[in-house]
Amino acid sequence: MNGYVTLDTRDLGRAAKFYDRLARELGARRSMEDADCVAWGIPGGPASISLVANGDAPGAAAAVALEAADPEQVQRLYALAIEQGGAPEAEPCELGGFYAASFRDLDGNRLSAFCITRH
Repeated sequence: MNGYVTLDTRDLGRAAKFYDRLARELGARRSMEDADCVAWGIPGGPASISLVANGDAPGAAAAVALEAADPEQVQRLYALAIEQGGAPEAEPCELGGFYAASFRDLDGNRLSAFCITRH
């Protein structure tokens, strides 16, 4: 079980704007903010994602999975990411009961948007 995920960024202001739009689509909002960190979460929910300012190169191996409500939301999240300058990794597609797409954020962190389509 994940309580939260923290990612590094070289430019906190730029990265925060990127994640603000993704968070809004998921019904999340900023839950914490200071000069070196911004975090988002769904009100009443246990999990969050946070960004920490880091002048060094962020790790490219980390992956964060964003649970979407349905395939259409997966597609919207993917489109929002690419529209804002994110890099495509894997276009939205069905993978045997699992619908997903992958992309990199503005610092090269890997994200996936997914939903379960068949139980």
